[in-house]
Amino acid sequence: MENYCLDEMDYSILKVLQTDSRITYNEMGRKLHKSISPLLKRIKRMEQLGYIQSYVTLLDYTKIKSCMMSYVSIRLNDHSIEAMENFATSVSDMTEVMECVRLAGKTDFLLKVVTQNMEHYNEFLFRKLGKLENLASFNSSIVLGQSKNSPIIPF
Repeated sequence: MENYCLDEMDYSILKVLQTDSRITYNEMGRKLHKSISPLLKRIKRMEQLGYIQSYVTLLDYTKIKSCMMSYVSIRLNDHSIEAMENFATSVSDMTEVMECVRLAGKTDFLLKVVTQNMEHYNEFLFRKLGKLENLASFNSSIVLGQSKNSPIIPF
């Protein structure tokens, strides 16, 4: 099962789930012209293999009071594999960090950070992020507005 490759039906299922993860198996079966049993087997297999990691509710952060989003570009001193992995693990444990991606180029990591307000953001930067050993520099970009927020991967 480890060498499992997604086929056209798997991608069809994933497209439907990305659009509406609350869809019933009956509705999905009607949409895809398949019976429920094979759909369930495929979904279970994709969950077990990690293609489907979880089912979540996507929130509009702009409508939630006391919510501020920013992106933080990170440069590290040490670029060894161990140092990069240690950094990624450290920031992944921080509740304010919603996403952490490693990049090629002048920036080593980009963090998507959400805090309650500027005061909490300042505390995050200097009491948490700024205390990490391997941090060479960081640069913040505060989100002023958001025109698209989609978790959908286009297949």
